[in-house]
Amino acid sequence: MEGRANSPGEPRAWPTRSVLCRGCVEPLVFLANFALVLQGPVTTQYMWHRFSADLGYNGTRHRDSCSNHSVDPIAQEVETLTSHWTLYMNVGGFLVGLFSSTLLGAWSDCVGRRPLLVLASLGLLLQTVLSIFVVQLHLHIGYLVLGRILCALLGDFSGLLAASFASVADVSSSRTRTIRMALLEACIGVAGMLASFIGGFLLQEQVYVNPFWLALAVLTVMTLYAAFCFGETVKERTPTRLFTLRHHRSVIQLYVTQAPEKSRKHLALYSLAIFVMITVHLGAQDILTLYELSAPLCWDSRLISYGSAAQQLPYLTSLLGLRLLQYCLADTWVAEIGLVFNILGMMVFAFATITPLMFTGYGLLFLSLVVTPIIRAKLSRLVRQSEQGYWKGIIIALNSRSFPRAPDLPGPKDRGQEEQREH
Repeated sequence: MEGRANSPGEPRAWPTRSVLCRGCVEPLVFLANFALVLQGPVTTQYMWHRFSADLGYNGTRHRDSCSNHSVDPIAQEVETLTSHWTLYMNVGGFLVGLFSSTLLGAWSDCVGRRPLLVLASLGLLLQTVLSIFVVQLHLHIGYLVLGRILCALLGDFSGLLAASFASVADVSSSRTRTIRMALLEACIGVAGMLASFIGGFLLQEQVYVNPFWLALAVLTVMTLYAAFCFGETVKERTPTRLFTLRHHRSVIQLYVTQAPEKSRKHLALYSLAIFVMITVHLGAQDILTLYELSAPLCWDSRLISYGSAAQQLPYLTSLLGLRLLQYCLADTWVAEIGLVFNILGMMVFAFATITPLMFTGYGLLFLSLVVTPIIRAKLSRLVRQSEQGYWKGIIIALNSRSFPRAPDLPGPKDRGQEEQREH
């Protein structure tokens, strides 16, 4: 019998599972974000045209009618239905994810990264299958909400990202960790831009099912890779109960228990700040797609794909800008600069009535994502090492399928002095 027997006081370790090859986690992040960005704008456009067909509305498909600024009550009803069902999908996914994420975060620290990666991949795959049924069979739009909820129950894209960044932290050294994290960020940005262009090409004839079939193929490959090719990075794995209230109690104690190394006031304020940032970022994506479909813009699928690609570009430009600005500014000032560009971009969107002005707003968001990794780094320093697993569950809850968990980026400044100023 190989190995030694565990003593009664020691947790029983799971045997190492054989895999076809010890693959890295970067392909999973690339394929997952590719599939999600491919489906995101397409889902909004499908709901728009589905409600337009049901109500007998086809005005915004013609450029001449877009120049007419008169209020069309049918067009307003189409916009209202599309925005309401988008809200139902997002709220349903958030509420379910708020419950499941606190369980899955700490659970993956014990049982390994592969189970969470496989669960999240299956959830994304199931959501895509339900979307195909809705498009092909003209089922009720409510099934899209059901798919979103089931996906959130199994971890969603945020859970996959949390496990991916954690697996990189498991196997990388302090010198190589920044490079690996930057590579994951680059995978997110490149996959998003590539999926945006391909999605616009597939929608030239308004055949909405084609992008979903491509996403299904990509997610199938990703699920098989996670199950059989990904190399587990947690060496000491122990069986742990998933459905237990201990994880939720630990999250509450994280905020109510006073400790010398953390401030409850700073912890609550930083958590509120990152929640507001992610809410604005995610909420703007669907709203912008809906606004681009409506008058006075009336964009077609090609222009919407360009806009979607522009939304993914900050994942690369913000990473580069953060690296450069950290050499001359403190992290707090870098975050302030990112907030200023966020505000400027949103202000331009609010008054944009022509296509060049919309892309100007997208250009002003090139530093919009430098804020979240800085806030996460500050939060991570306020939490003890033993509480990192539970804190990771909170981060998963605040994230969503299209917003990646940015790494805690080290800077050249003396972080010890900054911590003393904060406390």
